[in-house]
Amino acid sequence: MTLKICILEADVLATQLAEQYGCYGHMFEKLFQHQSLPVSLDTYNVVLGDYPNPTTTYDAYLVTGSKFDSFGSELWIQHLRDFLATLIMNEQTIVGICFGHQLLSLMLGGKVDRSGNGWGIGVHTYRTESKKSWMTPFTNEVKMLVSHQDQVSCMPANAELLATSEFCPVAAYQVGDRIICFQGHPEFTSAYSRALIERRCDKLSPAVYIKGLESLNEPHQGSMIASWITHFVAQSQTRSQR
Repeated sequence: MTLKICILEADVLATQLAEQYGCYGHMFEKLFQHQSLPVSLDTYNVVLGDYPNPTTTYDAYLVTGSKFDSFGSELWIQHLRDFLATLIMNEQTIVGICFGHQLLSLMLGGKVDRSGNGWGIGVHTYRTESKKSWMTPFTNEVKMLVSHQDQVSCMPANAELLATSEFCPVAAYQVGDRIICFQGHPEFTSAYSRALIERRCDKLSPAVYIKGLESLNEPHQGSMIASWITHFVAQSQTRSQR
């Protein structure tokens, strides 16, 4: 079975980054192409008003990260909220990454704020709080590449915490059998993270900047998170067919 996933791309990369790294849709294509469960992706840039045809069905929808605030008032964010509200009402499977993780939390009754800890950059380590059957393979700790100054400060009332750290208490959560969200970026590479950190050097303290760059020497587990996502989607589809 090939999983059909719709990527809702919530950003337009700066020209220099786009020339070298493409877009978030391309990054997810590279991430998923080596998974044990085959995946077919369609990418739509919602910032530019691009959405899938209503007659097209997908096994899951994935909301990417973004330079924009999840609590922003931009018109495209309002349109995205409306689209996601329809997906939620129709019990579709949704994956939220960074901006998507935060936006879904807000929509479901949670809270998002600027982090009192400042920018999260580089490789961060999270403790896994719950062992699920779709966490294949399972590990008690997860290392992910991150880039954020906002984070979920309060989960939706019906959410279950999946991963946490002192820096980011709500690093991943699940809502029922249809929604999973991660603050980190499984699609990032160390090279792309380095490029982001260097572009934001004027926004970071010297200590945070150096620590972030040094952390990129550590391994990260984006591929494992991709495996978790595909197995979660597959299980969601199995349940819906019963």
